[in-house]
Amino acid sequence: MSRPSKVRIVEVGPRDGLQNEPRTVPVAQRIGLIDALSQAGLSSIEAGSFVSPRAVPQMADTDQVLRGIAYAPGARYPVLVPNAIGMRNAIAAGAREVAVFLSATESFSQRNINCSIEDSLERAAEVAAMVVPHGIRVRGYVSCVLGCPYEGAVPVAAVVRVAERLQALGCYEISLGDTIGVGTPQQAQDMVRAVAQVVPVERLALHFHDTYGQALANVLACLETGVSVVDSAAGGLGGCPYAAGASGNLATEDLLYMLEGLGVETGVSMARLLDAVALIAGELEIAPRSKVFAARYERI
Repeated sequence: MSRPSKVRIVEVGPRDGLQNEPRTVPVAQRIGLIDALSQAGLSSIEAGSFVSPRAVPQMADTDQVLRGIAYAPGARYPVLVPNAIGMRNAIAAGAREVAVFLSATESFSQRNINCSIEDSLERAAEVAAMVVPHGIRVRGYVSCVLGCPYEGAVPVAAVVRVAERLQALGCYEISLGDTIGVGTPQQAQDMVRAVAQVVPVERLALHFHDTYGQALANVLACLETGVSVVDSAAGGLGGCPYAAGASGNLATEDLLYMLEGLGVETGVSMARLLDAVALIAGELEIAPRSKVFAARYERI
């Protein structure tokens, strides 16, 4: 299968990125980041997470974020929900798209959300049932698809099973996550091809962390399978608190630079994206973790 001519970038910085940064960003600044990303042309932006603020203080007041952002026409602003309580809060805040998450390994599931894979599937099923009367879309995440910090190598069959179950629950899209960033291109491509045997490739997305510097190479290899949705975080925000040494997400600007070089359409403005990166980097008082920002920002 030839690589797609158009890719939809799912910007995860305001949720998956910020929740794994040690510094908490106030609501107003989170809204400002999301609005800046919208102005850059990103049409799918994770706005936050309805988890316990005691567990993830960086995601407190996501309801205020949802009520404060300037909704761009046709854009999506999904929020992560771990269970029925989170789903009720998301509904009350007016969310139009939510995401549920599962692990491909039992050990990571227990350490991350304190329950088994089967229990997490039951929680996801409860969420999926609750969205029906409200017309809310559900996206699914599978973590540890290319490696687990506790179990090491992950059998492809385990990833396939979880992805298939998420599809059965009604997830319109399933994002395959290399949570600790250990995958390599051939491994990533083989995994996607295996999952695509049970979930149509047009319903799959990629979510690669860059711990070993392989994220872009992995995306390129998987584009050859026909996948046309890629998750990334502005400035390479984030990491994984459950995986020692795991660095942040693939930087959106690095992904965009590669896609532009391939002639792949995204609808995203590099100049405006880099402005958004500078905005959040200043708020966090960190240097953006991307090659493109270091090379180009002062020149644009």
